[in-house]
Amino acid sequence: MTLRPFLRAFIPILLLLALPACGKNEQASAPPPPKEISADSIAEFCNMALSEHSGPKGQIFVKGRNEPFWFASVRDTFAFTLLPEEPKAITAIYVTDMAKARTWDEPGPGVWTDARKALFVIASRKRGGMGEDEAVPFSDEAAAQAFMAENGGRMVHFDEMPKDYILPNGDDMKNTGMKKDAP
Repeated sequence: MTLRPFLRAFIPILLLLALPACGKNEQASAPPPPKEISADSIAEFCNMALSEHSGPKGQIFVKGRNEPFWFASVRDTFAFTLLPEEPKAITAIYVTDMAKARTWDEPGPGVWTDARKALFVIASRKRGGMGEDEAVPFSDEAAAQAFMAENGGRMVHFDEMPKDYILPNGDDMKNTGMKKDAP
């Protein structure tokens, strides 16, 4: 019975001591910031310099790796997340924010946005860096709407991206456990 008053006083002290540890864990789990494209930024799938491609690009950070995997297109960025042989401990995905880009051919530095928060225009007339269909990312819905008015297409969120738009031939779909037409 004499322990109860002691425990009542001791528990708040333990909680106060635990708070700084919580803050450190939150900082440790914060995603890395996006990197800027340099001469050393080579696309993961085509092994070409990103500077050789027009249009939006992507970068993915995975746990245990300081440098991102680079992608010459946003569509390739999505494909990396779907293919079973690629790392799954993804800590951040960034894509070129075309709402802030200078031009299609040279988006410029500082125009990255979190892919999971972006809106994507798909099935537009604009082609990605390799001349393929592209998922064009925007942080601003009005900019995405203006792009669609000029180039056609439809808008989807990250988690609504049709898998068959990213891997149109069903490439490796049987290994992902996803249905080809599932969002």
